[in-house]
Amino acid sequence: MNIPFLKTGDLPGGVTHPTWVVLDITGAYPERQPTQPLAALLSRTETVEALAARAEKLSKAEWLHGVLVRVTEFAAAPATAHAIREILRRLSEKKRVIAYVPQLTMVSLIAASGAPEIAAPESADVVLGGFATEPTFLGEFLKKRGIEFENLRIKEYKAALTRFSQDHMDEANREQLRTYLAGMEQAWVTDLARARGVSEEVARGWLDADLTSAQGALEAGLITKVAYEDELVGPGTRPLSAVLDLLTPSRPAKAKAGKVAVVPVIGTIVTGKSRTNPLPLPLLGGPMAGADTVVAALRHAQEDKDTGAIVVYVNSGGGSALASDLMWREIAKSEKPVVVVMGEYAASGGYYLATHARRIVASPYTLTGSIGVVSGKPVMQEFNARQGLKPERVGRDRALMYSASRPYTDEERAHIERGIGEVYDRFVTRVAEGRKLSKERVNELGRGRIWSGLDALDLGLVDELGDLHVGLTRARELAGLPHDAPVWNAGPKKRGPFPEFVEEVGQAARLGAGVSLWPFGRERVLTWFDQDIKLS
Repeated sequence: MNIPFLKTGDLPGGVTHPTWVVLDITGAYPERQPTQPLAALLSRTETVEALAARAEKLSKAEWLHGVLVRVTEFAAAPATAHAIREILRRLSEKKRVIAYVPQLTMVSLIAASGAPEIAAPESADVVLGGFATEPTFLGEFLKKRGIEFENLRIKEYKAALTRFSQDHMDEANREQLRTYLAGMEQAWVTDLARARGVSEEVARGWLDADLTSAQGALEAGLITKVAYEDELVGPGTRPLSAVLDLLTPSRPAKAKAGKVAVVPVIGTIVTGKSRTNPLPLPLLGGPMAGADTVVAALRHAQEDKDTGAIVVYVNSGGGSALASDLMWREIAKSEKPVVVVMGEYAASGGYYLATHARRIVASPYTLTGSIGVVSGKPVMQEFNARQGLKPERVGRDRALMYSASRPYTDEERAHIERGIGEVYDRFVTRVAEGRKLSKERVNELGRGRIWSGLDALDLGLVDELGDLHVGLTRARELAGLPHDAPVWNAGPKKRGPFPEFVEEVGQAARLGAGVSLWPFGRERVLTWFDQDIKLS
């Protein structure tokens, strides 16, 4: 853990004693600690959850005058930056907060804008190029190597597999990406305009102002001071009692009046248990939210007599249609109010599971929607021939239709298209019922199209903009709980004879022996795989 160090400041009346804390905000900042014991044990990453708890404690420290927040090498997503912005904004209502930002980027400024004062050194890097993406299409590359990709999708905006099946971006995908990025830019303009007390027109002008220096950013009104860190607060000290106070966890409020459970859905949605795909792939590697694990956690929260409400935190681009539906069902039939909070992604299957929550909260920077279905497979027929590989079939041909050794037949293709059509109709129906929209309207908003959280609010796909703090507040309100009702991370009830981390190690070993590039088998997929949107 990064131990904040204290600095000396002057209080009114000439009284001098340690009154400043320096907080470092650096790295990727996941929203919460992993709920799986082994992952939590190995994690050394600061989380938004931990930052929020620390800020809450700082806001109540009577000895504290101000907080200097150093935003350096910040690699978090815009949705995470927005959550940090809100933490700093709430802290600034109680204490003086100065953000020190040596690298003025689009995303670092979202986080820093929660502070009333933003300072940068004279030599600061200034990179304010807006938001953009540059996906690489592999269709021609793969074809030259004897590999083609079958891509059956509903509908024209569903871009999950187009990077593998096409050699260029189609117009539908280009249109939705332009709209999504425009929504991101509008959210940025809104955040910075409010923070700096200027009109949105002025804030939008900063993107076209060709700013190259901290002095230029100061003159434009984007920051409030050009200064080095040592010019912002006085000499450093380390009072042991104050440091210990900060590191001591706050005692949670008593749960007699009720508490709120948080259930995370992070990563690709799959059937079975939650796990991590060890392959270093940008689209399929990393955490996987298993339906068995998520459903068990939701049931645990339902059965806990002290839990009054449930918050489901979603940071997922989707995945298995079956797994998404199983999660949806558990949320839809919940007798306790369920609030869904969306992180960086809550698309396709990640949106599907949220449709019947009592309330949906999204970041303005969330990538959501993608109401559509996709199915496909790589076709290795020519590759196999080039390499002298000769698959031999025995038995029913239909049983091997998902094999990569040959393309689908026309009959098989029609069979799959009928199946994904049924899944799409079910998806549209879920959204229409949950969001009180007509199926015709959902189809207009769907067709595989992605939206920013800002646009999703205007379209009625979400209820309000905010972060996990807002979601917890809404959950407490819906359940009639006190504003300080405690929060707990719900997981499956322990049922096996061994500690959970021992079981996880065994599971990881089994997965490592049979890991697959395509984790869905023969399933229809609700997913937005094009997650390499690079945001400057």
